[in-house]
Amino acid sequence: MKLLLCAILIAAAPVCAFAKNKPKPPSSSAVEQTLMQMERDWGQAEVQKDFAAVERILAGDWMGIDYQGNTFDKPTVLQYMRSGASTLQSEEISGMRVRVFGNTAIVTGMDTEKSSDRGQDSSGKYVWTDVFVLRNGRWQVVASQSTRIAG
Repeated sequence: MKLLLCAILIAAAPVCAFAKNKPKPPSSSAVEQTLMQMERDWGQAEVQKDFAAVERILAGDWMGIDYQGNTFDKPTVLQYMRSGASTLQSEEISGMRVRVFGNTAIVTGMDTEKSSDRGQDSSGKYVWTDVFVLRNGRWQVVASQSTRIAG
């Protein structure tokens, strides 16, 4: 019996050693802080017309639903931004909450903004949800939804 136990321990030793040396994933708190900063950076990039930063934040397959229920893909939104059809002049974000599920995270929040969308004033208060996915070591937004609220 002792011989069998020794054989099992010897066989398991490399697995245990590997597990000890395995890098730890970032803490949930670190991911939360990263994603909240990305949300702030995204708004500032739009205000400053830093379209390269917006392109980095949005995944290639990003899809969004705007406050009127319209769906958009990344190329369309970037086209609106570059042409000036949709602009963000200022944004104040509040109430962000991040929930992390492994390589996926959901960020919800609220903002008060001064903006225009396809020639119309779209300024106001909004609640929104963004879904982030960790791909190739980098977080990106894959889906967004925004709802305008009264007041």
